Amino acid sequence: MAPPRWKSGDGCRRLLLLLCCCILAFPCHAQQVITTTNVSHRSDQGIHSFVGTYGINYGRIADNLPPPSDVVRLLKLARIRNVKIYDADHTVLDAFRGSGLNLVVAIPNEFLKDMAANPSKAMDWLNENVQPYYPSTRIVGITVGNEVLGGGDTGLAEALVGAVVNVHDALRMLRLDAKIELSTPHSEAVFANSYPPSACVFKDDLMVYLRPLLDFFSKTGAPFYVNAYPFLAYMSDPSHIDINYALFKPNAGIVDPKTNLKYDNMFEAQLDAAYFALEKAGYPGMEVRVAETGWASAGDATEAGAGMPNAVTYNRNLRKRLFLRKGTPYRPDRVAKAYIFALFNEDLKPGPTTERHYGLFKPDGSVSINIGLKGLVPSSAAAAPAPSSLVRFKRVQALGWIVQYSAALLPCTLIFLALAT
Repeated sequence: MAPPRWKSGDGCRRLLLLLCCCILAFPCHAQQVITTTNVSHRSDQGIHSFVGTYGINYGRIADNLPPPSDVVRLLKLARIRNVKIYDADHTVLDAFRGSGLNLVVAIPNEFLKDMAANPSKAMDWLNENVQPYYPSTRIVGITVGNEVLGGGDTGLAEALVGAVVNVHDALRMLRLDAKIELSTPHSEAVFANSYPPSACVFKDDLMVYLRPLLDFFSKTGAPFYVNAYPFLAYMSDPSHIDINYALFKPNAGIVDPKTNLKYDNMFEAQLDAAYFALEKAGYPGMEVRVAETGWASAGDATEAGAGMPNAVTYNRNLRKRLFLRKGTPYRPDRVAKAYIFALFNEDLKPGPTTERHYGLFKPDGSVSINIGLKGLVPSSAAAAPAPSSLVRFKRVQALGWIVQYSAALLPCTLIFLALAT
């Protein structure tokens, strides 16, 4: 039998039909690219200074830490997006480029007097440490000094407000004042007393510095940052403080006699103490955030409460508490947010043993205080993600695409064969 002969024009029609079938079989790639682009575009509309409720302090007073590029990998493995450092080290800024991590940099105390006296020093600092990196490095905040007030250095205290104002003015000239948050962290030394929370007030002798500072931050919308350590409070008075209260463990709690608010953990009591102090000073709307909090995993014999079991308990329970995304008894609508101290044990920090043992991770990137985070070096083979799992996933994913496209092409093939015969 002679092969079938196509009529005039059949070839063009059949070729066109085959082309249409093939186009219909592959509809998804262009659509996926457009969707992904739109999502990326939406996520880049604005930078928030704090994503979620959990952050960490990346201190580097050590001679054995991993390079910043490995630290970025560690932070991503641990799913920690908010990071605060104590300077503006360029190797760190370079490593954070394109990482998507929120980074708060710092102007150390030794620069404040010059910046307060000379506004150009503030601009010079920004031109050297912010302009070359922003926005590819997501610098979302700058802290001006650390625990300046209450430290006994009157000259430094006098310079703080001037430095803050000059840095803000320089940010405004660079049109970054609405994108980068300016703040300064305080220690508990700014309070005259903090127990019960409703009795907390700022020290009278510090109000000459605090008043203009709080006035300024109330205008910019910046939070009040405080370094809150239930561990240090317990260590200073272990005979009168229930350690379970400091560790978020079950306890009788305390009731504030003035407000009748009950506190079952010291962390929330310290936050509310700051809220009460701000309210009495005339700033009831200012948010309180924790710039540092943690618990040492080792210490000297005189440092009550220091040790790995308590460090694990505090950090694990604190993380659970923050992930609840709720407020405090006195400010239930203000979600508690905190930077944990610290990312690593820092072997060159001076002082008692506790100073060198706050890290969630050891210098090699393995877990020190185990609260369920992943490290660069797994603590066991089971904790490490198996490479074969990823390979299997990719194979299954590839097989899925093959099945999908084969199913889409099959009708086209059948139609073409039918027409051809």
